[in-house]
Amino acid sequence: MASKDSIAALSSGRLPAGIAVIRISGPVTRFVVETIAGPVKDRFTNLRKLRAADGSTIDHGLVLFFPGPGSFTGEDVAEFQVHGSRAVAAKMLETITSFEGVRHAEPGEFTRRAFLNGRLDLVETEALADLVNAETEAQRRFAVRNAEGAQSELYSGWRRRLIHARAMIEADIDFADEEDVPGSVSGTVWSDVSAMVGEIERHIDGFKAAEIIRDGFEVVILGAPNAGKSSLFNALARREAAIVTDEPGTTRDLLEVVMDLNGLKVRLVDTAGLREAPGKVESIGIERARAKAEGADLVLLLEDMADPVSVGNVPSGIPLLSIGTKSDIADAGVGAYDLVISSKDGSGLDRLLDEIGTRAALVVGEAGDVLPSRLRHVELLGEASVFLRAALSGHSPELRAEDLRLAAERLGRIVGAVDVEDLLDVIFSQFCIGK
Repeated sequence: MASKDSIAALSSGRLPAGIAVIRISGPVTRFVVETIAGPVKDRFTNLRKLRAADGSTIDHGLVLFFPGPGSFTGEDVAEFQVHGSRAVAAKMLETITSFEGVRHAEPGEFTRRAFLNGRLDLVETEALADLVNAETEAQRRFAVRNAEGAQSELYSGWRRRLIHARAMIEADIDFADEEDVPGSVSGTVWSDVSAMVGEIERHIDGFKAAEIIRDGFEVVILGAPNAGKSSLFNALARREAAIVTDEPGTTRDLLEVVMDLNGLKVRLVDTAGLREAPGKVESIGIERARAKAEGADLVLLLEDMADPVSVGNVPSGIPLLSIGTKSDIADAGVGAYDLVISSKDGSGLDRLLDEIGTRAALVVGEAGDVLPSRLRHVELLGEASVFLRAALSGHSPELRAEDLRLAAERLGRIVGAVDVEDLLDVIFSQFCIGK
């Protein structure tokens, strides 16, 4: 796709900084570069004096020029690496956008052009957004693998198999009397389609692991008032994130911190103490605590060993660790708990963190490497599976072939091989301006 205009933006981080990177893409890129910096050698780092429209020097910086189509966007692309002051960056952008046909880029517009020019498919585009936003090592590895095409190849491979199956079935329908057309496809095509249903549904089951990698392994702390929940929360957060007092009901809302445990994102949530609440506000906090626990990946149920108090029913079906607190002042009942800790002197906290990290890694590791990274992938994969099951149970060859077409179309929508115009604004709005 040939763009009529060129776009420019600051592609590096917040200023001031050591270096500011300003990117430009589009048909007049070479003219802009040579006007500002003079002739440059393609795909080499060029040190140049950068001049404004009136001939004055803006800065001395590095210039890189990548001719299309062998560039990120598939168009001519250039980058100016200048000193990272706000004034220098602003003057460079003012100068670049003063050229006719050059404007400021919209969020995600560089990546959008890369997609429209066939440099990336939609799954690779989403993976690039994940890579830009990666906070942990697991997120980085997950995003890099998908950005390199592992996920796209899986979906495209399924789609190619369906297109082949449909072609064989339709050939059997239309040219059954021809000698060079196989007489029956049931032994090969339908066995492959059946195998594909299992592959797709197992892949869908991996979405929970992908959610944990991207959004975090959620750990909810429950317990009676003064069981040591906020003290543990602060100890693990390594800061005073929650107020700690002897007064019951101090924590009335959900508090959350994010930790990095062995490269995995973990979200730790402190909650209101569970009891028969005397006040309306505290009752709301307790309801929120129970609701949060029901959706958690792990619940830490705390009990003060010096003054045990029952909290009643806890959510069933959720992995739970029973933890005795305040071991610095109470030793009784140690055997009744999975772990015993003291937030005051730190005993047991390392073991608790190890256990949380192990459980998070186990959940992520069970699903394999290639996972569905977006809810839209899961929805389209689910629809594809429904059509494949309909094809397997159908009787009319024409209708079965149509079900295969619809399944292949859903897979094509994931990678952008079929019309997905309605998705583009949503997907590319996730990016920053210079990406």
